[in-house]
Amino acid sequence: MDRSDDFERGVRNRRAVLGDEWVDQSLAGTTQFNADFQDLVTRHAWLDIWGRPGLDVTTRRLLVLGMTMAAARWEEFELHCKATVRAGVPLEKIRETLMQGAIYCGVPAANTAFKITTKILRDEGRLPPPAPLTPGARVATHHTFSAQQLRVALQGQGAPVVLAHALGADLHLWDELAATLAAAGHEVLRYDQRGHGGSAAPAGPCSMDELTGDAARLIREWGRGPVLFVGISMGGMVAQGLAVQHPELLRGAVIAHSSARYPEEARAAWAQRIALIEREGLAAIAEATMERWFTPAFRAVRPEVVERTRQTLLRGDPAGYVACAQAVASVDWLDRLAEVKTPALVIAGAHDAGAPSAMSEAIASRIAGAKLLTIASAHIGVLEQPQAFAQAVREFSDSLP
Repeated sequence: MDRSDDFERGVRNRRAVLGDEWVDQSLAGTTQFNADFQDLVTRHAWLDIWGRPGLDVTTRRLLVLGMTMAAARWEEFELHCKATVRAGVPLEKIRETLMQGAIYCGVPAANTAFKITTKILRDEGRLPPPAPLTPGARVATHHTFSAQQLRVALQGQGAPVVLAHALGADLHLWDELAATLAAAGHEVLRYDQRGHGGSAAPAGPCSMDELTGDAARLIREWGRGPVLFVGISMGGMVAQGLAVQHPELLRGAVIAHSSARYPEEARAAWAQRIALIEREGLAAIAEATMERWFTPAFRAVRPEVVERTRQTLLRGDPAGYVACAQAVASVDWLDRLAEVKTPALVIAGAHDAGAPSAMSEAIASRIAGAKLLTIASAHIGVLEQPQAFAQAVREFSDSLP
C-alpha cells in the first residue's frame, strides 16, 4: 500500500520536473526557519498545482517560462529553463514561447530570456548551428510576384540551387541543407509548394503539370537559371517534370525518395488516404506518416525532429494537402524519362516504404547517365541522414559542367 503523504507525492512531482540534484539541495538546506515554507511549497505547488489534470507537463513547463519571464524572475526562469531543456522539450517550443513573450512581456525581457537560454543550450551541448544575419548568409523571405503566389526563402551567394519539399512539409524541411549549401558557395532558393506553408492554396485539385509549372515560373522569376534543382518525394516528381518539360531551366536534377508512376494498388491507397483526410483532417494520418518517413531507430533517438516534422504536417491546410495529393497520386513521368538529357542524381532510401528503392531504380534506369545512390534512411533522408544527403548533393553539384 502506498502510504506516501502529500509532501512525498509533491516531492515526486518536483523531482520529475526539476531533477534530483536541485530538489536534494533544496530539501537538505532547510532550517527550522524555512522548513514549513518548503513543506507548503512542496504540497501546494508541486502536488496541488503540478499534479492537476487538464494540462500536460510540457505545457506547464512552457507556461512557467513565460510567467517567470514576464515577472523578470530570472533565477527561477533559469532553473525551469534548464530543467525544460534537460527534459527534452523540443527547442522549437521553447523558442516560440520566448518569441511570444517578446510581444506580451516586452523585447528587453525576451532578450534576457534568450541570453539565459542560449547559455543553457551551450552548457548542455544543445546549441543549434549558427544562422548569421550578415549579408549573404541571412535568410531573406518573400513571395513571388506572379500567381499563384509562392513563399520563397533565399540565402547564400554562388551557383544557384532550388529545393522543393515533400507533400505535407514546407521550406523548413531544408533548413540544415540550405545552410550547408550556402556555406559551400551556393545561392539557395527554397519555396513552399502551392497549398503548403505560406504559399497560396488554390481551390480544387491540382495536377503535376501545375506543380511543375509553379517551379518553372519561380525559376524564371528568380532569373538565375539554369539551376541545380533538388526535390524530395513530391519535390522529386517536380524535378522530373522540369527535366521533361523545361530542361533549359536546369543545370542538373536531384530526384530523392520519389516515384515516376504508381501501380494501381498504390493509387487506390492514395484515394483512401485522401478520403480519410477529407473526413477527419490531417491528424488522422500524422502518426502513419511519421512511421513511413522515419525508421524506428531514428524516431527513438531523434524524437524532437520527428515531432517538429509532425507539427509542420498538422499546421498544414488539409485542402492544400488533398489538392497536391491528387497530383502526386496521378504522377506519370515514367515513359518520358528517356527524353531527359539533364544530368541527374537519384537518391533512394534503403528503408523507404513510401518510395521503395525499386521506384528510384526505375527512374535512374530510364535517364541516360543518371547516378543512383542509396542511403540508410526511410522516406525523408535529408533529415534522417543529413550529412550523407548533403555530401551527395555537393559532390553531384561539383561534377556538373
